[in-house]
Amino acid sequence: MTEQKTFSVEELLAKAKKPSADAMKLHPFYRGKVETALKCCVRTFEDFAIWYTPGVAAPCRAIEKDPDLVYEYTNKWNTVAVVSDGTRVLGLGDIGPKAGMPVMEGKALLYKYLGGIDGIAVMVGSKDPDVIINTVLTLQPGWGGVNLEDISQPKCFRILDTLREKAEIPIWHDDQQGTATVTLAGLINALKVVGKKKEDVSIAFVGSGASNVACSRLIFGWGVNPANCYMVDSKGILGKHRKDLEQRKMEYVDKWRLCNITNAEGREGGIPEAMRGVDVVIALSQSGPGVILPEWVRTMAKDAIVFACANPVPEIWPWDAKEAGAVVVATGRSDFDNQVNNSLGFPGIFRGTLDVRARTITDEMCYAAAQALADHVGDKLSDRHILPTMDDWEVFPREAAAVAMKAVEQGLARISMTYEEAYNHAHKIIKRSRELTRMMMQEGFIEIPEEE
Repeated sequence: MTEQKTFSVEELLAKAKKPSADAMKLHPFYRGKVETALKCCVRTFEDFAIWYTPGVAAPCRAIEKDPDLVYEYTNKWNTVAVVSDGTRVLGLGDIGPKAGMPVMEGKALLYKYLGGIDGIAVMVGSKDPDVIINTVLTLQPGWGGVNLEDISQPKCFRILDTLREKAEIPIWHDDQQGTATVTLAGLINALKVVGKKKEDVSIAFVGSGASNVACSRLIFGWGVNPANCYMVDSKGILGKHRKDLEQRKMEYVDKWRLCNITNAEGREGGIPEAMRGVDVVIALSQSGPGVILPEWVRTMAKDAIVFACANPVPEIWPWDAKEAGAVVVATGRSDFDNQVNNSLGFPGIFRGTLDVRARTITDEMCYAAAQALADHVGDKLSDRHILPTMDDWEVFPREAAAVAMKAVEQGLARISMTYEEAYNHAHKIIKRSRELTRMMMQEGFIEIPEEE
């Protein structure tokens, strides 16, 4: 029996609603979550002659002669732009770039606190994929990398693919690669808990958006047989019978590919039909509850695993899934057991990428990060603890070092490091960021709201 069972459903629902209520109080209290702060000394006003004119001309001339020196003389080496048009924000949909900005600022906060990286929210006032692509390519000289965020499909796939081909800095779509990496890490450990092998399991992917398309690609590449798996979109189970997708296969390239490699038995129907008899459900669809019903969980295989990861509310409440027989239940929320959230991935992954100046972020680097995440749980592994929590900050430098080593191994790194060097470097930077935040709170530079 889990700790959650000691609470009534009413208490659990109240707990689930509290973060939203608190957010409405604290967002206007702080009026933003990140700000610019100096990292160089200002001993007297004479120092301005070093940091600005006339002294700054010397590093400018040096960079002109050797452009790679921009990483040594500026903060480019430690910056990630969080780029979004606000067309698919969390579970909220197309709410626009202004309404999406609190999410991108939150992303910048997580980059800084968990990865020691300076994140910059960049909201693009256009839904045109070519405008987004050109914006990134035009502004990339000032950034170390780009995190594409909350961009609707199918354009998000073209934007990512085009930028990865044309940009000179690493481009990352967190809704795809980040979610997939952390989901894979959770699956690795969940299968250990229930004693099942990846080669034998069947999975129902509820939702066929960018997140689950990427999850399926990474999970199939890891060794799960796609023929035994089912993808469900808003119109039903994917398969060769889906003539609507066949007719638009040039537009929905990834979906049509999945129609041809999954669902070997040719199942038709919706979510309940896809869930029947499967070992695992990975749901990244629409905010719930009620998207997945307990009676559908009861039809799954013995020792079922349910990842209900829609935000802000999971497709099924975790206590309902447990009551229906699921052994391991995960959500995307930090206030329940087993948070499967890309916040466990992108800070460490980009930390390692930036530290060796990797040219891109490959699937192999994601596999390395997923394994580091899964391994870090160690002997604490249980049905209620399949992944580290964000409080366990030591996981991020380990993840960073694993990613850095894979980039070196693949010949993608501009800087070579040993594992120990990469780990120690990441550890120092992340620790500094956390301690700086703590110090600013203690000294009153970050105001603590009064308790009601």
